[in-house]
Amino acid sequence: MTIKKIQLIIVAIFLAAATSTFAQEKITGLKVIENVYELPTGKDTQTDLTMTLINSRGDKRVRKIKQFIKDFGKIEKKIMFFTSPADVRNTSFMNWSYDKEGKDDDQWIYLPALKKVKRISSDSKSDYFMGSDFTYDDLGDRYPSEDSHKLLKEENVKGENCYVVESIPNEEEYMYSRTVTWIIKDKWIGLKKEFYDEDGELLKILTVKKYEKISGYWTILQTEMRNVQKDHTTKMELKNVIIDSGIPDNKFTERMMKRELK
Repeated sequence: MTIKKIQLIIVAIFLAAATSTFAQEKITGLKVIENVYELPTGKDTQTDLTMTLINSRGDKRVRKIKQFIKDFGKIEKKIMFFTSPADVRNTSFMNWSYDKEGKDDDQWIYLPALKKVKRISSDSKSDYFMGSDFTYDDLGDRYPSEDSHKLLKEENVKGENCYVVESIPNEEEYMYSRTVTWIIKDKWIGLKKEFYDEDGELLKILTVKKYEKISGYWTILQTEMRNVQKDHTTKMELKNVIIDSGIPDNKFTERMMKRELK
């Protein structure tokens, strides 16, 4: 065998190895969703949240909320207190998301008129939250392995290079037949998400309108959920975001949910 032939064989082996390594490192739909799920957010966050409901006639209802979130390691806890208007004031909602495959979120709502904390059952997770376009399930976290993910393509959206991932639930009776999400490369923020109903028809579209880094963490500040079938929209805007302030653990309890706002 000539030296030239040996050199060609070595080059071929090198190229094959490089191709194999590239194939192994090629990102998958699951990996993209895992990166979004694992995006650092700080130990705790408190914000002022404005929820604006807009019906098909353009009529608006505005609700003000104080929101607190804390990472307890294997559990992330969130609590929301409605401060206005008067008809929803002192209503509160709490969500516990578990970093454990197969374990559903625990959710509770406190309605001051009933003076009782009600646990949200699994059968009610598809109900819409306080007249918004977000279901109770939308307000919690979804573990990546609960769906089968497929990387459809890469696409530029508003100057951001995004992965487009289709997610199909493993659960047959889930409220959405599939979702499609546009996720910004390297930032791992979902810029847009389409939800399809049980018949495979487009139901609603979630769009992120504003995001920025606060205390070193990427933070979503404005979103819009539009139900295309009902022609109804919910806008969410976060202000006065404070990260790692040291929110006490007892903030996230049923007892705290019952406290009237002063």
